[in-house]
Amino acid sequence: MATVSLKGIKKVYDNKVTAVHDFNLEIADKEFIVLVGPSGCGKSTTLRMIAGLEDISDGELYIGDKKVNDVEPKDRDIAMVFQSYALYPHMTVYENMAFPLKLRKMSKDEIDKRVKEAAEILDITQYLDRKPKALSGGQRQRVAIGRAIVREPQVLLMDEPLSNLDAKLRNQMRAEIIKLRQRINTTFVYVTHDQTEAMTLGDRIVIMKDGFIQQIGTPQELFDHPANIFVAGFIGMPQMNFFDAHLEKTGDSYVVQCQGATITPGDKIVAGLKANGVGSKDVVLGVRPVHISFASKPDNTTIKGTVDVSEMMGSEVHLHVNADGKDVVLVVPTTDLPEEHRSGIRYGTEVHFTFRNDLIHLFDVEKETNLL
Repeated sequence: MATVSLKGIKKVYDNKVTAVHDFNLEIADKEFIVLVGPSGCGKSTTLRMIAGLEDISDGELYIGDKKVNDVEPKDRDIAMVFQSYALYPHMTVYENMAFPLKLRKMSKDEIDKRVKEAAEILDITQYLDRKPKALSGGQRQRVAIGRAIVREPQVLLMDEPLSNLDAKLRNQMRAEIIKLRQRINTTFVYVTHDQTEAMTLGDRIVIMKDGFIQQIGTPQELFDHPANIFVAGFIGMPQMNFFDAHLEKTGDSYVVQCQGATITPGDKIVAGLKANGVGSKDVVLGVRPVHISFASKPDNTTIKGTVDVSEMMGSEVHLHVNADGKDVVLVVPTTDLPEEHRSGIRYGTEVHFTFRNDLIHLFDVEKETNLL
């Protein structure tokens, strides 16, 4: 199949607005890459430049060993699946899927073979004689994917293909795409604003903001080692809590002062701070809701708060706690709740909590970069 290489790619509209800045990415053969970020971050523009639907203002784009900056979309050996399905309403499912192959003047037997194979992979064989209006949203999206994969493209581009579906269907289609990926030999580039989709689908994720790449990494790398405050807040649900704090260095040891609590960072964090030559300074302390735990009694390592909202989710409870005017979210397994709170935690209940000292994140106040 094909590698995709983006070198210094830039997109400028009307010589004024830069939508994508200096985008560099090497995509391996058969890799599943997800571009993710908020609306307007440049992810769809980048995908459309790979497809040839947008001109590249600067930089070089290679599919395989071939530079394709000026190659027509139809000659790039790519296929694209859009958010809106874009099916022909007057054609049956079979005709929709066969259409791109007819344009290539393929034999009827080869068209029939490819359409039926794709329909079987996507479990839509029983719908081949129907027209799109007789299908549900999830079925239409499968047909759109089928129409793309019958071409056996080197690269399959998908632009927010699940955003028109309800939550249950989205979960089902995510699983279908994971299965599809195992069965077809192609390179995937997938765009979404949904970080759950990004985390579950991608071999690597490219997080974008305002046209710039913020970080590239595996889902676990981005979760465990976010490069900056934006990535830390974007990846993970519920999102990371952030506190104004002060990092104090004394000799070879560090402590973090945060909302009256004194936290001694874990050994790996201390080693990282030393290696980067970090001294005493104001910092932003980040901690994920799942890395906050109840304290049985208050001491100098705990923070006091009162419960504002308690959301019982079955296996865990999501608590919104007011700690000195700051909203802090805790995710607590119901098995870890004190006996008196098993049936729920009332508004106004006073709680004390502390952080996993080996799982805190420390960010520079001005640059917002991870100090580790």
